[in-house]
Amino acid sequence: MKRIFILSLVMATFTLLSCSANNATGENASKAAAISPTKDNQMTKVELETSLGNIVVELYNETPQHRDNFIKLVKEGYYDGVLFHRVIKDFMIQTGDGNSKTAGPNTMLGDGDPGYTIPAEFVYPKYFHKRGALAAARTADQVNPERRSSGSQFYIVTGKIYGSDELKMMTQRMADMRKQDIFRRLVTENRERIEALQMSQDQAGIQELQNELIQLTEAEAAKTPFTMTDEQINAYTSVGGTPHLDGQYTVFGEVIDGMDVVDKIQNVETGQADRPTTDVKIIKARIL
Repeated sequence: MKRIFILSLVMATFTLLSCSANNATGENASKAAAISPTKDNQMTKVELETSLGNIVVELYNETPQHRDNFIKLVKEGYYDGVLFHRVIKDFMIQTGDGNSKTAGPNTMLGDGDPGYTIPAEFVYPKYFHKRGALAAARTADQVNPERRSSGSQFYIVTGKIYGSDELKMMTQRMADMRKQDIFRRLVTENRERIEALQMSQDQAGIQELQNELIQLTEAEAAKTPFTMTDEQINAYTSVGGTPHLDGQYTVFGEVIDGMDVVDKIQNVETGQADRPTTDVKIIKARIL
């Protein structure tokens, strides 16, 4: 990562730290009722009956909080009638906004949820954003540094196929993103020092702290250099996906049947805020 880029990030992050953020965390997550693990370690399958056909997803046992919450919402009928409110071709299709069930054609969607979030459950690199991956949506890092997932909104990856050279460039970009993550964490850990320096208008002290955090970031990143596994490389260069989302959003399942339906959805005409101009909805979600 270039030094000038990190320095720009430093100042941006310093500014962000002085802003307040509202994020549903803590005890709100306890509203997601616990469900007993599946027997014999078998994965739970859920069928999403949509207005364009059926999609079957399998939920990973290694992400138990996301699995149990998804099962809970399916059993409650939460997903019955929700729209695919955000569709971006060669990227993903998103749904799970409870407010979309009764939304008019010009209603802005994307904020509806059950009122709680779920702690991130990254099982990376075993589970990644290959084509067909099922992952949880969430709010941005600026207001959600822990990357907690939405209580209900999720997306299915469509993505694109990458050439080997293109994937190498993407890998470098993701390595830089990892450095940003380390740096943001260090800034958070040093928040009191930063605020004290800002209050005293100690520019020399701020510069010294910047250099210190840069060195710590580079040292930590060097201990575990970012690379892609052979499985990731094979997937992204054959079936495709969205590698830049890896390690950023919780992947908690995958499509095992109905990717042709997913493709039908990703190819519909969309309008404002990437919402389909003709509603595409989940008619019924059921446990198989």
